[in-house]
Amino acid sequence: MASFVHSRCFISFFLLACMFAGTTAGTVALPRAIYYRPSPWKLAHATFYGDETAQETMAQHYSTTDMVVGNAFKYNVFSPKIATQGSPPSPLPTSAPPNWSQDSNAGGWCNPPRVHFDMSKPAFMKIAWWRAGIVPIQYRRVPCNRKGGLRFSFQGNGYWLLVYVMNVGGGGDIASMSVKGSRTGWISMSHNWGASYQAFATLGGQALSFRVTSYTTKQTVVTPNVAPPNWRVGLTYASNVNFR
Repeated sequence: MASFVHSRCFISFFLLACMFAGTTAGTVALPRAIYYRPSPWKLAHATFYGDETAQETMAQHYSTTDMVVGNAFKYNVFSPKIATQGSPPSPLPTSAPPNWSQDSNAGGWCNPPRVHFDMSKPAFMKIAWWRAGIVPIQYRRVPCNRKGGLRFSFQGNGYWLLVYVMNVGGGGDIASMSVKGSRTGWISMSHNWGASYQAFATLGGQALSFRVTSYTTKQTVVTPNVAPPNWRVGLTYASNVNFR
């Protein structure tokens, strides 16, 4: 009887050990999901330009309330006298470009080492009264939570394809991009401006796939045959994959 009990205990221990090892091995073997995490809070200043219509701030590409493409940030305004009452920190447009004709040693508002956000007026009014002008803020970069997949807007001609990538999730940035026709291999695309990438190739009459890599997380996503063989410039094609 003792021998039987000992055998049962040994078998039970062996089975539990196998289950634990299998679970552990499975956990290690599975690829880890890549998610963009919020950054720490940092100090900066913010201002705005243009009027309430945001026509002077490229409203056709950048939303007046959050980022259509590009990095998303959350803001806190230091002074309660200039903060908009009841408006929580929200994702808003990105930092202003530097002016290298001005002194960069703590010089122009948009030059390193300063961090400065130049917003549309509707976006600025979500965090401060517009009469405040330039305001001290805290900011941090946050994930871009998007509904749906990456979208690709086509421009160009029969020998040059310019693709503007929209609805970018995760870190909201792109490091590199490639295109593949149904009769070609992967073709590396060069950066044009912003989230626009170009390929100097004849791709008409082919279904197009894109391979996009995030600058921040290094994650790569592939959108197979997102554009049909009869694709046209001036149209936008939506995928079902995105960064997280």
